[in-house]
Amino acid sequence: MPNDFAPDQEFDMNMRESMIQSICEKYPFISCDVIGKSVCQRDIHCLRIGSSQRPALFASAFHGMEWLTSLLVLLFADRVCNSIANNQPMYGVDMQQALDKQGLFIVPCVNPDGVEISINGAENACSYENLVNSLMNYGSTTSWQANARGVDINHNFNANWQELHKLEEANNITGPAPTRYGGPYPNSEPETRVVVNLCNTVDFRHAIAFHSQGEEIYWRFGENTPETSKPMAQMMAELSGYTLSSPEGLAIGGGFKDWFILKFSKPGFTVEIGKGKNPLPMKDISSIYRTLEKMLVYCSIV
Repeated sequence: MPNDFAPDQEFDMNMRESMIQSICEKYPFISCDVIGKSVCQRDIHCLRIGSSQRPALFASAFHGMEWLTSLLVLLFADRVCNSIANNQPMYGVDMQQALDKQGLFIVPCVNPDGVEISINGAENACSYENLVNSLMNYGSTTSWQANARGVDINHNFNANWQELHKLEEANNITGPAPTRYGGPYPNSEPETRVVVNLCNTVDFRHAIAFHSQGEEIYWRFGENTPETSKPMAQMMAELSGYTLSSPEGLAIGGGFKDWFILKFSKPGFTVEIGKGKNPLPMKDISSIYRTLEKMLVYCSIV
């Protein structure tokens, strides 16, 4: 695993796009497409390894300050490609053979504007700079989670959105905010629609959203949760040492995992990586990656 990241570095757009380019140059069998644009017209990428028939989906950085999740999935993409290129199995799995049957799609950063705002400040919110500054009281944007116009992407999916919206209002969240405002209506944000369109186009067999922090795995959403979700979640927990949990309060509904389960009746998961205070520091990535690699292999081939 690469360890050439300084402990105090932050994985911003320049680093992310440079890493994507490096992976694609090293491994010509991986493809990368821009599948949409953010509010500020930043690219949203999707990396594809192996077959396009019933692939798994890994998606990260729905929240700005959870940028470490982007690095996690890109490190995994690099390791998988290295395994294929050198014909070296991962945990006894021939990754080329496995992914030729059922591939892996990776969206490293769903919310590129939020990541740039969190790391590099309100001036990265394009025409919404004043909004972001006012919402953060003209202070640090490190804890920013939403997109450039103050909508929490993981509250914006059409899964019990109305109920969640009422709960937001009960908690005095009635408009743009650094976190937990689900927008004026479901799928109002371009970032949300990019993911929805991808899932409506590709027949994903399951999907995993990476967030931070807590070392927890969420796997249920109402009656649409398929029977296969629980044993898969139990194996994910066994391989990672993470805890199976159920969200509470403002964390119920509106999320990608919730929408995926509701829409497709297929397994969807949220994995909360690491422990500590967001944003998790770069120095944590080595231990997080080592803890999760075996689980990631399992999720990419099962």
